[in-house]
Amino acid sequence: MRRRRETIEHPFGTMKWLMAGPRFLVKGLKKAKTELALGVLCYNLKRVTNILGCPPYWKRWHSRPPD
Repeated sequence: MRRRRETIEHPFGTMKWLMAGPRFLVKGLKKAKTELALGVLCYNLKRVTNILGCPPYWKRWHSRPPD
């Protein structure tokens, strides 16, 4: 039980931090589910980027001066 808790707490804590708090910004179950799904998608994209690394064009895009 402890191992499972350690494994699952990190993603939820990170998503909570990325979404700026424990509350949803919308009202209604359907909208809250959508917001949670977007948060999970962002978390997974962040993980994939960290695991696989940034492609060269992504690094170039980040090095551009602001408009």
